[in-house]
Amino acid sequence: MTLTDAPDTGEEKTAFEDVASQIMRMGRQQGDQTAIILNGTRTSWRDFSRHVDQVANALVAMGIKPEDKVAVLASSSLAYVEMFIGTLRAGACVVPLSGMASAEQLEVMVNDSDTQVLMISQSMRELTAGFIDRLPNLLPGGKIAADFDAEGWQQFDAWRDAANDTDPHIEIKPEYGFNLIYSSGTTGVPKGIMQSHDMRAFHVERFGASGIDKDTISLVSTPFYSNTTLVVALPTLAWGGTVVLMEKFKADEFLRLSEAEKVNTAMLVPVQYQRVLDHEDFDKTDLSSYELKFSTSAPLRVGIKQQIVARWPGKMFEIYGLTEGGGSTILSCTEFPDKLESVGVTAETADIRLIDGEGNELPQGEIGEVVGRSQGMMAGYYKREDLTDEMYWLSPEGIKFFRTGDMGRFDEDGFLYLLDRIKDMIISGGFNIYAADLEAVLTNHPDVADVAVIGIPSDQWGETPLGLVVTNPGATISTEELTKWANSKLGKAQRLSNIELRDTLPRSTIGKILKRELREPYWAGVK
Repeated sequence: MTLTDAPDTGEEKTAFEDVASQIMRMGRQQGDQTAIILNGTRTSWRDFSRHVDQVANALVAMGIKPEDKVAVLASSSLAYVEMFIGTLRAGACVVPLSGMASAEQLEVMVNDSDTQVLMISQSMRELTAGFIDRLPNLLPGGKIAADFDAEGWQQFDAWRDAANDTDPHIEIKPEYGFNLIYSSGTTGVPKGIMQSHDMRAFHVERFGASGIDKDTISLVSTPFYSNTTLVVALPTLAWGGTVVLMEKFKADEFLRLSEAEKVNTAMLVPVQYQRVLDHEDFDKTDLSSYELKFSTSAPLRVGIKQQIVARWPGKMFEIYGLTEGGGSTILSCTEFPDKLESVGVTAETADIRLIDGEGNELPQGEIGEVVGRSQGMMAGYYKREDLTDEMYWLSPEGIKFFRTGDMGRFDEDGFLYLLDRIKDMIISGGFNIYAADLEAVLTNHPDVADVAVIGIPSDQWGETPLGLVVTNPGATISTEELTKWANSKLGKAQRLSNIELRDTLPRSTIGKILKRELREPYWAGVK
C-alpha cells in the first residue's frame, strides 16, 4: 500500500489546502454527481456544497470566529455532515460528542471544550436535558436542533437556509484546530484530543494514495464522532467520492446497501466484520464491487482476517494507530496471508520504535512499548499540557515520539506484533503474561466465538489469568475441558487458572473490549 503519492485530479492545488476547501473544490467539479446517500435519498455535490457554505455563513453571522468550538451530539445524518464540514469552512473547530457518554461526562466535555454552538438530534435530547440550560459559553441562538422543533432551539434547515451560499472567505491556517475528539475512557474526565488542519490534510493525502478518488463509494456505518469514521469518510469527500451513510449499523442493512449501491470501500471495526461475516445473507450478497476494506480501533482476530480474505472480494487493510496520531502500521491481509497475526509494517512517512521501561530503545525481536511519530500527530490534549508531556518519549536524536501504552515486538521482516496494553499486562509470580497470547490460543478453538483474558487476584501468585469466553451457538464444551485444552498449548507460566462463560463481552462503540469493566468485580475491595 503506497502512502506517498496522491491522485491527480487535473486541478492545481495550493501549497496548503485545508480539507474543507478541497471538499468545496471537488463540489465544483462533481456538480450533479452524488455526494451523500442516506435512506435512499441522494444529495448532489452541488446541493451539498451550497449547504456547507450556508452553514459556514450562518455560523459566522452568529459570531463564530476561527478556532471557536462547535459541538455536535447527534446520530449520523445529512445535517451532521453539513454541520461538520460547514464548521470547518467557517474556520472553527468541530467537537463531535459521543452519545455513549453519560450526561455528566457530556456536560464536562461541552464546558471543557469552550463550545459556543451546540447541535443535537432528538435521539440525544434526554442526555442533555439536565444541563442544557447551564452552558455558560453558548452564544445567543447557539442551540441548533438537527431534526426537531422546540422552544429555545433553532431548527437546522431553517437556520441554514436563512444564510447565503457565498464563499465565506475564511483563511484556514495549518495549525488551526480541525476537531477536538474526547477520549472514550471509562473513568475520570475524558481527555480532549486536538487535531489540526495540517494533520487531517495529511490523512486525506495518505488515503488518496491508497486508491480513494472520485469513483469511490464508501459505506460509512460507524458513528461520526469516531475517528475511525473520519479517517475514511473525510478522504472520500475530499477526493470527490460518494458517502453512503448509515444512521445505525445493522449487518443485514450493510449487506443490502453494499449490493444496491455497488459500494467499493468500507471501514469497519472488528465486531462489525464478525457480524457481517456471520450473517445468513453474506454468501448470497453480491460484494464483487468491493475494492478496498479497512479495519482499525481494535485488533482484528486472525480467523476473521482469514475469512475476509477468502470470502470478501477486494483488498483488505488493517491499520494500527492512535486517535492521537503518531506512528502507524498497515497490514495488507490479501498480500501477506502468512503475517495475519501481526498488524503490519510501519507506514511510509512514519517511524515506530520499541522502548523498555527505562526509555531505552530495543532491538528487533525484543518486547517493548510501541512509540511512534509521523506528520499526523495531535496538537496535544486540550488544556492539559501535563498529560500531553506524559505522551512523549524523546529519542536519542532529540525527536519527540508518542507513547502508545501498547506492548509489541518486530519480527525479522519488520512486521509488528501487538501483545497487550501495558496496563492490561498480567504479572503472575513475577512473570509477564500477555493476554493477547492466551486469547490467540483460545480463539483457535472451534467452539469459541469471543474471548477476553484478564488478571484476577491470587494469594499465591499476586494475580493470575482468567479466560472469559463466549461460545458459538450449540457448543457443549465445558469450562474444565476448554481450560485443559488451552493450557496444553500454553507455557507453564502462562496457564489459565480458570475459564468462565459469558453471553457477551462489553465493548465500546468502536468495538474495543472494556477490560477495566471486566476486571472491576474481581478487584473490588482488594488492597
